[in-house]
Amino acid sequence: MNAKNEEDRRIYERSARLILLLALREVLPGAKVRIEHSIGSGVYMTVQGASLTAAKVRAIEAKMRDISARNLPIVKERWTREAAQQYFAACGQEDTVRLLGYRPFDYFDVYTCDGLSEYFYGDMAKTTGEIKRFALRFYYPGMVLLLPRDDFDGPPAAFVERPKLMRAYVEANENSRILQCENAADLNDIIARGEVRMFIRVNEALQERAVAQIAERIAARGTRVVFVAGPSSSGKTTFANRLSVQLRVSGRRPVAISLDNYYLDRPLVPLGPDGKPDLESLESIDVPLFNEHLVDLLAGREVELPRYSFATGTREPKGVKQRVDADQVLIIEGIHGLNDALSADIPSELKFRVYVSALTQLNLDCHNRIRTTDVRLLRRMVRDHRARATSVEQTMQMWDGVRAGEEKYIFPFQERADVIFDSSLLYEISVLKRYAYPMLRSIAPDSPWYVRARRLVKFLNYFKDCGSEDEIPPTSILREFIGGCTFYDE
Repeated sequence: MNAKNEEDRRIYERSARLILLLALREVLPGAKVRIEHSIGSGVYMTVQGASLTAAKVRAIEAKMRDISARNLPIVKERWTREAAQQYFAACGQEDTVRLLGYRPFDYFDVYTCDGLSEYFYGDMAKTTGEIKRFALRFYYPGMVLLLPRDDFDGPPAAFVERPKLMRAYVEANENSRILQCENAADLNDIIARGEVRMFIRVNEALQERAVAQIAERIAARGTRVVFVAGPSSSGKTTFANRLSVQLRVSGRRPVAISLDNYYLDRPLVPLGPDGKPDLESLESIDVPLFNEHLVDLLAGREVELPRYSFATGTREPKGVKQRVDADQVLIIEGIHGLNDALSADIPSELKFRVYVSALTQLNLDCHNRIRTTDVRLLRRMVRDHRARATSVEQTMQMWDGVRAGEEKYIFPFQERADVIFDSSLLYEISVLKRYAYPMLRSIAPDSPWYVRARRLVKFLNYFKDCGSEDEIPPTSILREFIGGCTFYDE
């Protein structure tokens, strides 16, 4: 396995989680783990049926090392639906039993190791001995599984505490409880009962309430500049538009400025490792001019904002004149919004930073999480195909570079945000499936992206189509990707 390959990293993580389940069976018999979400370079999980302590987590880690050293075989077996459901029902894994009932096939690939059988939607290592490098850390009330980042023979990544992100996940979990939807089977049941229209309404209302609360905080603080940042396909643009509406409700008159217009001419942009212009780097932005314009605008002076042409890769000769009044708020969307270097000349008390991310709280079941990056990739595939005539393979070809830029320029700054906004919608996968599924199925086995496409198809197989989309509001973040958003000219 190659740590630089995304699919191999996932195999490593899934196999490490199996080893953890084996260790938990021996150290805390009867306890059940729920894989929650990523945190930094680790995976956060909670345990039901036992109270974790630092000592217990150390004991689980020690047992994991013993299981790895024993080099036990991990055997892939094909089970019938009936056999799988009977087994998981006996194990008390009712969420898995319900999940398997929705898959449109009568067989399942199950992995067995040392008498423990588990279902994972993806390939696994051949033996436990292949998983040598990991660490387990107690993080109240759960624990974090840490894995190597760049080399499977290297040390596991250091734990980086992210309290703001954790609070955002707690709030997202609360919304899941309000909506009574925590896994794929819950969503499918809602669709099957014909209750999806109300489900969409409440989901959208919860999100709109969150936008309104952010606008109220901005208005109460007397903020003059709002920075909106986040990774690709997180819904930053629609969020910024919805925030503008809510700020008007609060009596403020927002003015949007696009950071894209401050790109340097293409020959001046620094090159990335691939030898191509690195448009993700801060050095690709004319930061001095941007700061100068912000200072002048906040002082009430008129400036000529630049206009950048992506077609020519140069700034257009004539810009747009702009002035802002004292009661107006500047909203600036761009990936570097959380980086202090972008707006170093502006006092901190005048700034408010929003980090937008799809924190996907829906799991397949307790042992199989749905990654935020997978949902964002589905969003981008659907949008790029619809709005930019980009094939799914072209999107996948760009995706690894996009992810590398996020790791370098976005994620390290997310804790500097004043607030983290969760743009995920619990019903969205059942909508995205309608668009993404046929595109993914069209990828041929000889394509370099076939393995990734097959994995995405496999998890989409567990979701029912939500049916009619007419209940999705025209201002929904999901409309940014599937179309029909009234904030854009289409």
